[in-house]
Amino acid sequence: MNPSRTFIHFLSSSPEETIAIGRFLAPRFLPGHILAIEGDLGTGKTTLIKGLAAHCSAALVNSPTFTYLQIYEGVPPLFHFDLYRLKEAQEFIQMGFTDYFQQQGICCIEWSERIESLLPQNAIHIRLEHIEENKRKISIYELE
Repeated sequence: MNPSRTFIHFLSSSPEETIAIGRFLAPRFLPGHILAIEGDLGTGKTTLIKGLAAHCSAALVNSPTFTYLQIYEGVPPLFHFDLYRLKEAQEFIQMGFTDYFQQQGICCIEWSERIESLLPQNAIHIRLEHIEENKRKISIYELE
């Protein structure tokens, strides 16, 4: 990812704050939005999605690492992808997952850099970074 402009940054000092940031952001995302979520292990990607999903659905959010996709029914539905185990973008296509890009839900894609070439140009990029042991920086980017 080569961000051209940062929309906004958030700092989080706990999982609860990361969930609250997700809840705050959730109403700003609309059906059809694709959130490309990147960050190292343990930066809080799934935790942020818990906050996003809390706005759309009452379902308990877990990382779908072993199934690639978890769907949370709600208004709008949330499609939670975890691509940690994905070896190449072609696998994503073969599983039919690009079809979700046209659905009327919100696609949250952890480890989205693994399918960078497949992401629509209007994808919203969210980067989580360790700042200190208990502090994370959450940045939302626009690409040119």
